[in-house]
Amino acid sequence: MRTPRFALAAIGAAALITVLAACGGSDNKYQTLNGEAPLVIGHRGASGTLPEHTLEGYQLAIDQGADIIEPDLVLTSDGEMIVRHEPMLDSTTDVATKFPASRMATRMVDGVSTTAYFASDFTLAEIKTLRAVQARANRSQAYNGLYGIPTLAEVITLAKNASLKTGRTIGIYPEVKHSTFHAGLFGANVFENKLVAMLHLAYGNTVTAPVFIQSFEVSNLQYLHTKTAIRLVQLIDADDVNADGSMSLVAPYRQPYDFVVKGDTRTFADLLTGTGLDFVKTYAYAVGPWKPYLLKTVDDGVERTGDTTLTINDRRVAGSTGVIEAAHQRGLAVHTWTFRDDASGYGFKDPKAEMTYYMNMGIDGVFTDFPATGVAARNGL
Repeated sequence: MRTPRFALAAIGAAALITVLAACGGSDNKYQTLNGEAPLVIGHRGASGTLPEHTLEGYQLAIDQGADIIEPDLVLTSDGEMIVRHEPMLDSTTDVATKFPASRMATRMVDGVSTTAYFASDFTLAEIKTLRAVQARANRSQAYNGLYGIPTLAEVITLAKNASLKTGRTIGIYPEVKHSTFHAGLFGANVFENKLVAMLHLAYGNTVTAPVFIQSFEVSNLQYLHTKTAIRLVQLIDADDVNADGSMSLVAPYRQPYDFVVKGDTRTFADLLTGTGLDFVKTYAYAVGPWKPYLLKTVDDGVERTGDTTLTINDRRVAGSTGVIEAAHQRGLAVHTWTFRDDASGYGFKDPKAEMTYYMNMGIDGVFTDFPATGVAARNGL
């Protein structure tokens, strides 16, 4: 998942489906699309504890009870799918200690000029010399340099082996990162074709595969809809949350970037209207909105955080915005992100309570950096 920019005052300390049949039994107490327990998705692995997108982090997420692990995907110069949150390697690897600054480049990423070490300028062999580091300063740095950068093939092998060992079906939830950016480097849909070929080989071309494919862009999901029966998820982004609780939509988080390129004026928020959800239903199985889209809050003038200043974090939580219900009415599951023990949102001081609240609203899946907390929240319903 993309991490939007947050005003600290906006979210306090926070950086604000259906369940797979094989991952849980039916129970009518859940308000999910089909009455099954909500998915707990290991966001970039158990990234609250270990560096994100490492085999060790994914294994920890599985050990903590995650139903699915999430590999974000980018391409190397030789066209290999590796697991990184962004095409830029700087903040999550030790690349700057291994390669000279002359290997850096300046490229446009979703309309933003970015100077960095780009995965697309390195071969897989070079990537394999790198080690992962913790990108968040408030989290343990003790594991920096210990773990390598995996390929999608390695993540699939891990998930399959873990399924055999645990007797649970461990799914994967790959994200096609920056499809338009990659198309400019490798050609239209080259990335998507590589992904489909590998997933079909590993899981078959079937809607029952323990796989979801996600993207913040639309055109690539529409293309994938013509190539695979694997379930597709339209991610919904935003820049921030305004002081009145409304969503802030500022570029590059205002629109899917392929909309920008095409001159389509629809925003991410437009895709969550009735008309927008009808459109998404034509190609996707689920929507994946950033969690503030789903939670209604009210400014009642009560200071709740103890800092004597009224901010968005003091707003009273007042239930669903109606997005979950509208999506369910159209047969769309809803997966939301990201829940963090060290950065919960609004007045939720207890991260377990926050996830429980969303689950009680009927959410079909939660992305969390701390899968054990997500499992505990689900178990407490």
